[in-house]
Amino acid sequence: MTPDRFFTLMLLLKSRDAVTTQELASALGVSLRTITRDLNWLRDAGLPVTAHRGRLGGVTMLPGSGLDLTRLTPGERDHLSLTGLDEKQRAELNASVESQRALSKIAATQPRRVHELLPLTDVVHVDSRPWRQARAFGTPASLIGPVRRGRRLRIEYDSPRESCPRDLVVDPYGLFAKAGIWYLVADCARAPRMYRLERITTWKEVDQPRRIRENQTLATVAAALIDQWEHNHAIEVSATIDQAQIERAQRIFGLRLVRDGHEESATGHKVTIRFLHIEDVRALLPFGSAITVHGPTEARAHLRDLATNLAHHYAPSPTS
Repeated sequence: MTPDRFFTLMLLLKSRDAVTTQELASALGVSLRTITRDLNWLRDAGLPVTAHRGRLGGVTMLPGSGLDLTRLTPGERDHLSLTGLDEKQRAELNASVESQRALSKIAATQPRRVHELLPLTDVVHVDSRPWRQARAFGTPASLIGPVRRGRRLRIEYDSPRESCPRDLVVDPYGLFAKAGIWYLVADCARAPRMYRLERITTWKEVDQPRRIRENQTLATVAAALIDQWEHNHAIEVSATIDQAQIERAQRIFGLRLVRDGHEESATGHKVTIRFLHIEDVRALLPFGSAITVHGPTEARAHLRDLATNLAHHYAPSPTS
């Protein structure tokens, strides 16, 4: 929810006795799904918003709430737009303190009741980092300054498909959090890319303004890249996975793994796994003999070459 939409929504609720979700969506120029999500966030934040069904029903703000939006500073209003981030991600942006201050000012206007539920932020904490993850050089807090200044960046990026880090000059749109992972969304040679921050080994600000494409924003570029990644897979691998490993495979590959049928057989589960590049099938190696790849032929051949090289690497040294 953007700050502008937040304040417009609050003013609409405070100025009317009751308003339907359709009226709110039309006034704000968003979908019903979006307005429903916004209202749920307001309730989760402790604001006295209620909804009643029926011809005379609608969404209302309880009277006497004492909500005073003028108490928020411009910076605190801006931080309300970070509602999609968890506390760890706010901290990574050095935004945690100001975001909490803005929410506390709003919550402070609400009368406390004995039976009131504790705020979710008090009883739920999310840390999306893998165990024992090394801290990367490219952290959100370190990059947010030049990104907000609209500067070009020179980064050294350690891609898993390259033998050594690449030196790149990019034009950043901004930082994007997806499934607990931070990405730098930027154009490189006028082509959109997403760079995982943990793979940015060094960076420095270039004394030039960014050169992004006209009519493109962080949201539109990130959405296009996600859609491209999810639908444009070049390799579809058919395989059978042992019953004991199917849940592990689903956790690792997510939506890229599609079970051909939920019936279990003596040999395991038949699946299709989509990969962007043939090199990416190396992700199947940790499963060892628990997975049998049936096709395509180039996937089987590449796995065989990888396994042969690994066996040679760990072969015992010849004795003299």
